[in-house]
Amino acid sequence: MAITSAGILLYRTAPGFEVLIAHMGGPFWSRKDAAAWSIPKGVLEPGEQPRAAALREFREELGVDAPAVPDAALGTFRVSSSKRLVVYAAAAPAFPASGFAFGEFELEWPPRSGRMQRFPEVDRAEWTPLATARERLVAGQRPILDALLAQLDAGA
Repeated sequence: MAITSAGILLYRTAPGFEVLIAHMGGPFWSRKDAAAWSIPKGVLEPGEQPRAAALREFREELGVDAPAVPDAALGTFRVSSSKRLVVYAAAAPAFPASGFAFGEFELEWPPRSGRMQRFPEVDRAEWTPLATARERLVAGQRPILDALLAQLDAGA
C-alpha cells in the first residue's frame, strides 16, 4: 500500500517566478544541494484529510503557519514506487522566507554507534527561481513544477 503525504507549494510571480522550497536536514543531505530540496510536506495521519495534513506539516517543518491565502489542489504525484504526494498550490507573494523554527527528528548517528542525535527536518527554506528549483528538488517532485505552470496557464 502506498504511503500518502501532503504538502503546500507556495509561489510568487514578482520579482520573478519563484517557489518556496526547503533543504532537507540531517547528515545525509548536509553537503548536497542538487536534488536535496523538497516542498514542505509530510505523511498523513490515520483519518486525516490531505489539506489538513499539508497545513499541519508546513507548520511542523517550518515552525510557522502557512499563509492564510486561497490554495488550489495541484494534484497527486507518485514520487517513488511506494509514495504518493498530494500537493496544494498557493500564491503568497508577501510570505517572508524568514523566522523559521524547523522541526526536528531523531536518528542514530553515526550509524551503528548507539548514539541518538537530533537533526532539523529541514535546515533552510527560501524563495527559489523556477529553473533553480527544478535542479534543487528531488527528482520525484520536479513534475509538480510542470503541473503548477500548467494550472497557472489554464487560469490565465
